[in-house]
Amino acid sequence: MNNDATSQPQASQTDDDIALAHELKQKYERVRAELGKVILGQEEVVDLVLLTLLVGGNSLIVGVPGLAKTLLIHTVAQVLDLQFSRIQFTPDLMPSDITGTDLVQEDPKTGRRELVFLPGPVFANIVLADEINRTPPKTQAALLEAMQEHRVTVQGKTYELKEPFFVFATQNPIELEGTYPLPEAQLDRFLFKLNVTGADVETLDRIISTRRRGEAPAPDFTVSAEQLQRIFAVMDQIFLPKPVSRYISRIVAATHADADEAVDEVRSYISYGASPRAAIAMAEAARAYAMLAGRPTVGFEDVKAVAAPVLNHRLVLNYKAHFDGVDSHAIVGKLLAELDETGIKLPRDVEIETDQYRER
Repeated sequence: MNNDATSQPQASQTDDDIALAHELKQKYERVRAELGKVILGQEEVVDLVLLTLLVGGNSLIVGVPGLAKTLLIHTVAQVLDLQFSRIQFTPDLMPSDITGTDLVQEDPKTGRRELVFLPGPVFANIVLADEINRTPPKTQAALLEAMQEHRVTVQGKTYELKEPFFVFATQNPIELEGTYPLPEAQLDRFLFKLNVTGADVETLDRIISTRRRGEAPAPDFTVSAEQLQRIFAVMDQIFLPKPVSRYISRIVAATHADADEAVDEVRSYISYGASPRAAIAMAEAARAYAMLAGRPTVGFEDVKAVAAPVLNHRLVLNYKAHFDGVDSHAIVGKLLAELDETGIKLPRDVEIETDQYRER
């Protein structure tokens, strides 16, 4: 009797978890469909942006102008009913232009003057840092502190940011003149690096046929704050099995040239591999991917789905990789192909295919 009584709640709890996972999957599909009305032809990028929000992380979006990067993030904020703020980064932007500053104000009744803090645009739920590499490192650091700590310090006083808080930074891969590339340590703070590609013929035809002057329709569905908090809470219930956790650890360790399971491409082309932060990011992203698929448990396929966007900006390639035309996508693809989930190394019978995984 005691055994039956003990097992029954566990079975019921499992059933509830599965039902909740399916419910959240349906809600995600509704959000995804709503974003699909506005953003055409960027389904993979939309999925990764939503994964970023579920994990509570920040992402770097790379793409040429005109690919609706700003529209995507703004629409996500509208659908999720979150406050949106956009910061255009320029060479003359100062840290106080992001965090806010103290202003002297006079009390009309007493005539006394006092310092009053005026919050900057970073005090929002979703912040779009447009062309983050166009501003000097001092200003970049002000935003990156907010990303890491969810707070800012002005004149010795600390101010907490609004929760939830997310940063999406954009970079233009074409224009390099007058830019300040983010250091590797700062790139590591981004959960994903998302490469936005150009639209194909069908997508372009839909845009010019259905949208006068390129104006997108306004979303007509929003997720309430209570529903959003419930989704965040469910993330903590997604189970990460020990074999999957071990697989993530092996992938990240194998990005270092001196690792036992490092493939030849890693030893040939990588100067520095991924940090422990990458393993944490991959585990959380895999949890979110499993939840959006309606599964209460993370599988190996979830890890493989998020490995490239987690690792592609964390691998420091050497000169030989650039000379041979090999990028991080190719190396991650080769690593996943050879690193078996069971821990058994597969035979090397597949040549590296740089075109298949090349960054666009």
